[in-house]
Amino acid sequence: MRYISTRDNTIQYSAAQAISQGLAKDGGLLTPCYIPKLPGKALEDMLGMAYQQRAVYIMKMFLEEFTVKELTDFAGAAYGPDKFDTPAVAPVRAVDGNTHCLELWHGPTCAFKDMALQMLPHLLTASLSKTEEDKTVCILVATSGDTGKGALEGFKNVPRTKILVFYPKDGVSEVQQLQMVTQEGDNVGVAAVVGNFDDAQTGVKRLFSDGAVRQELADQGYFFSSANSINWGRVLPQLVYYISAYCDLLRDGKLAPGQSVNICVPTGNFGNILAAYYAREMGLPIDQLICASNSNNVLTDFIREGVYDRNRQFYTTMSPSMDILISSNLERLLYALTGDSAEVRGYMDQLGETGRYQVSGRVKDKLQKCFKGYFCDDRETQRVIRSMYDKHGYLIDTHTAVAFSALEQYRRETGDDTTAVVASTASPFKFCASVLEALGETAPAHGLDALDQLSAKTGLPAPAPLAGLRDKQVRFTQVVEKDRMVDAVRSLLG
Repeated sequence: MRYISTRDNTIQYSAAQAISQGLAKDGGLLTPCYIPKLPGKALEDMLGMAYQQRAVYIMKMFLEEFTVKELTDFAGAAYGPDKFDTPAVAPVRAVDGNTHCLELWHGPTCAFKDMALQMLPHLLTASLSKTEEDKTVCILVATSGDTGKGALEGFKNVPRTKILVFYPKDGVSEVQQLQMVTQEGDNVGVAAVVGNFDDAQTGVKRLFSDGAVRQELADQGYFFSSANSINWGRVLPQLVYYISAYCDLLRDGKLAPGQSVNICVPTGNFGNILAAYYAREMGLPIDQLICASNSNNVLTDFIREGVYDRNRQFYTTMSPSMDILISSNLERLLYALTGDSAEVRGYMDQLGETGRYQVSGRVKDKLQKCFKGYFCDDRETQRVIRSMYDKHGYLIDTHTAVAFSALEQYRRETGDDTTAVVASTASPFKFCASVLEALGETAPAHGLDALDQLSAKTGLPAPAPLAGLRDKQVRFTQVVEKDRMVDAVRSLLG
């Protein structure tokens, strides 16, 4: 399996090179030359497998230069009982007869990013060896909330790595911020950026493409890589949980062999739903992919109109991990739909120059065949949280509520009652204040006190990784302007 840039498919890379680099030097995203198909009996073969075994089965199809033993060791370390609080790793919970929730937040940071970021450090360090890289990797991460803690936890004290996370000042929940600024590890750094997530993400991309900064790092024995979902090593492990969820539903008699499902995903940077698209391309029986957005509904408009336009008001919402107007992973989908790196490069140039682009009618038709887009505001988000709790006794976070709203809208609009799987991306305890307000509390507590309040309200225990934040000391207080993010890099590297 070879990898190419979405902006130049004439140069090919190995999987190890793609994972090590993170981002192509031309600014494009490294993506597989083709998507392999699941063998005819693959789903049947995986029914009796543990999650770790399914991960090896699927990832091996994309990582030919990695041995089965390597991947087995990686999966055992990434998804073992010391990391995840359930043997299922990513359990599927029945909400009603034809609606299921894929819980992706049972890992060490209580968010879906753990599903990939517990695996990526193993893939990256192995890739450094395979490419005979002698420099230390400096991993830059822009986060809208959950990626930052997931990456910090995954890479803490990993040899030959340094990791620096940028988050938008005042743009994440109190619990998310505490998780990051109290992070332990000798090789980690955290800085707040004055601005929103798009400012942080743009700043990271600018650092990647700055030749002078790259040379400065090289002279010190470092090179840049990424743990954002622009890195293929982030997207690939996410394919696993969609395929695993389907296998669980088959195993439990909730689906018949070959029966189609719809998948609904709350997404901002488009990586999570892109993984579901790739699973569909591999042959997983997915009919519709329902893209759920909050008030920052740039993806909804793109799917409906074929026009991507970030020139709009930016909203700070109670689902902050989706407060994004530049969805980086959409570039990979554009390449999948066009197969033409020059066309993709043209779209990305337009986005950089004018903040918008319009795809061709041919691309729009392909897009709308498998994607539907819906969005909701904060009031609707809270209504859904309350409704899910009252009707089903099921407590969900704000992002998952956005997805359930999108699914409701889709079913109401189309009358399609196909069995659906909703991706649940975070523990409700990461967004206590908003969840408490949705449940009728008029004076939610602040910070970690809100964990106790939500637990008392619902009778559910706060996840241990979040409750344990009380014993942590704040280590990182640096704040940088969006055009001075390089200062944080220099501070980390000394």
